[in-house]
Amino acid sequence: MKLKGQHLLSSAQFDIDTLNYLYNLIDILVPVARGQLQTDILHGAVMGSLFFEASTRTRLSFDAAFMRLGGSVSNTTGVSFSSIVKGESLEDTARVIGGYFDVLVVRHQEEQAIYDIATATNCPLINGGNGAGEHPTQALLDMYTLNAEFKRMDKQINGSTIAMVGDLRHGRTVHSLMRLLSLYKNITFNLVAPNFLSMPDKFIQLAGDLGHTIIQTENLQEGIKAADMIYATRVQKERFAEAGDYVYSDAFRINAAMINTYCKKDMVIMHPLPRDAREGANDLSSDLNADTRLAIFRQSDAGVPTRMALFATILGVDKDIAKSLRQSSWFTPKYSGPQDAPWYKMRS
Repeated sequence: MKLKGQHLLSSAQFDIDTLNYLYNLIDILVPVARGQLQTDILHGAVMGSLFFEASTRTRLSFDAAFMRLGGSVSNTTGVSFSSIVKGESLEDTARVIGGYFDVLVVRHQEEQAIYDIATATNCPLINGGNGAGEHPTQALLDMYTLNAEFKRMDKQINGSTIAMVGDLRHGRTVHSLMRLLSLYKNITFNLVAPNFLSMPDKFIQLAGDLGHTIIQTENLQEGIKAADMIYATRVQKERFAEAGDYVYSDAFRINAAMINTYCKKDMVIMHPLPRDAREGANDLSSDLNADTRLAIFRQSDAGVPTRMALFATILGVDKDIAKSLRQSSWFTPKYSGPQDAPWYKMRS
């Protein structure tokens, strides 16, 4: 695989063949991620996790992925940890710390920083989110989830209608996802957002140049009614200088009544999480939790095996995983969550 020994900084590094290869590898790793099978394929390897920006689920997902492969993890969170507060450059920090580990996972609040860090080390680096830029591992797990959901419904990603709703300007997950979806054919992108949160032009141009249809609207009902998949994302309040800068209408709130009124039965609802579940929040409503079209927890469950697949591929052990697997001796639940059973019964 061309990812072996490479940094993973952008979704632009993937092509269709790589995606399909990784989907298959993720399938193999799902029971390992759930603890049903074990592997020590990365025994002795150490991953360094540098999160300059707050994270819980992404950081833990990367950690669990590496440890499920038999590796060890060293974690550092928050800029206060770093010699940067003493005046050291990012490049110096990267060069030194890169010498400690076999792979680095880095999240930084500034878009350019991830590239500056990558140029200073030969240690493979995975972008865990760079400001409002990209989030390539999230996009891969999103595509894996979408592919699995569509396969269950005998649908194709080619020719589908994808509605992206919310903060499309600052949401790095939708930026990376639009790149990956653009690798397919004849996608209709319904980009639903107020003007001040609209998708950056470079991603619209990329999709347009590849022959996809782009529709930008502020009308949520129009944007979702033909959708095969809705991808909702929260307003990235941390990207605004002032609280008053992100006034966001409840016209963009997605709830059960709206989905049942306007959407098809054979569609999927996704969200990168976390969602703002507080009453009155203009995000994806928790009243959809019992709807089998809601895939957000199946989506989040895909995070660990997806990142396992990337670690294995980047470190060059992907071809050896299948023969390294063995049964676990401890108890593992059949489903990750108490509301999962109806979907798995429906799938079978």
